Amino acid sequence: MNYPMRPWLCSVFLWAALSAEAAVSDISRIYKSPVSLNAIEICHGGGCAASETVAITANEWQKIEAIFAANTQANETLTPELEREKISTAIGLLEGFVGAKTGTAGDRAGTFDNADFPGQLDCNDEAINTTSYIRLMQQQGLLKWHAVEDMRRRNFFFNGWPHTTAVMHEINTGKRFAVDSWFYDNGMSATIVPFEVWKDDYVPEDSPIRLPHRP
Repeated sequence: MNYPMRPWLCSVFLWAALSAEAAVSDISRIYKSPVSLNAIEICHGGGCAASETVAITANEWQKIEAIFAANTQANETLTPELEREKISTAIGLLEGFVGAKTGTAGDRAGTFDNADFPGQLDCNDEAINTTSYIRLMQQQGLLKWHAVEDMRRRNFFFNGWPHTTAVMHEINTGKRFAVDSWFYDNGMSATIVPFEVWKDDYVPEDSPIRLPHRP
């Protein structure tokens, strides 16, 4: 799959160009730090150049729990596929809650052509934050079928622009899924696809980053 080069520049190169002060040690610390409803460290600024700790309120978390409780109320069986849908929706909701607290509510899909918009995140910020959201759901006992993994990157300059995502796997089968929140604006549901599909330069057909000039 071949796409215009400029819109896909997201990961390591952008990290170095836009946020030289961001240290790998800081990202590692945030990535490995404990998460809780009272304290979840959020990255922004490109390559986690900035971070701040926020809390998820009881009322906000009730809305996340309601997403996962909906199948019980409707007498539906919680399948792995349905759980992935719920994770996707919950990540979008958490992004909305957090965006209002960190000034990143205006984050738009992709990275380039968005310099005039406040609170822009690159794919490293998105991947780290999404990983933290999944870890929080896992810690709070909401996940039955999935477990979080380390972040993963596709492409390494010589074969395309690097791009980073959160990853989880299905517990019973071991099948891995990319959980990518970079393709859409803040507060939208995350994209969850098989990791091997994502690895092959997958981009959703309706993602705004496919548009050459976005209003």
